[in-house]
Amino acid sequence: MTQFSNMDAGDRVVVVAGAGGPTGHAVVKALVNSGARVVTADRVPHEWDDERVTPTVVDLLDADATRAWADRTAAEHGRVDGLIHLVGGWRGGTSFGDTDLADWAFLHDLLIRTLQHTTLAFYEHLRSAPGGARVAIVSQHAARHPRQNAAAYATGKAASEAWLLAMADAFEGTASAATILVVEALLNDAMRAKRPDADFTGHTHVDDLGRVIAGLWDRPAAELNGTRIDLAE
Repeated sequence: MTQFSNMDAGDRVVVVAGAGGPTGHAVVKALVNSGARVVTADRVPHEWDDERVTPTVVDLLDADATRAWADRTAAEHGRVDGLIHLVGGWRGGTSFGDTDLADWAFLHDLLIRTLQHTTLAFYEHLRSAPGGARVAIVSQHAARHPRQNAAAYATGKAASEAWLLAMADAFEGTASAATILVVEALLNDAMRAKRPDADFTGHTHVDDLGRVIAGLWDRPAAELNGTRIDLAE
């Protein structure tokens, strides 16, 4: 059976974790333009000039606080139809032998622990979404093709992918889907303005990422669940 998340977009409630940066702003804008209501989460307050965006402050490294926030979000909005996890970071640039495991501890928290806390906190709400939910993370080619100068980063991305694929397995047979969006690197307008002569071939513009994410609800769950979609191709 083909399962679309085909509720009216105006009723859709999507949570975006890590929405404060350029990528988050582009994704939130795309979701709002599609008609969705968006709940953003960050560690510091952010103001949004749109009544369809509800900003929240939560420490996603605190499991109890994250679960309380998820339950509160579902109660206040009546449903949760999507979770987009954009919390990220980068450490690397050294040879394998010079890898600092403090970088691994930093990336473990940002890339993996926040994902674990948010997905576990929202899982039952997402699984019971009336029209089926969509969950997505942004990964990088390093997860499958690690290089020595980014060992900790690649390991974090690979672990994040494994975690999301486990969630996808839990969604099997439902109208919900968990998807990995893979990029080589992300590009925003500020980067392009700062380096107008740079070659950004292979980069994915954050606006394009936003449009892909907003379109996930237009595709059947069986087509998306447990897949890696390479946006650099």
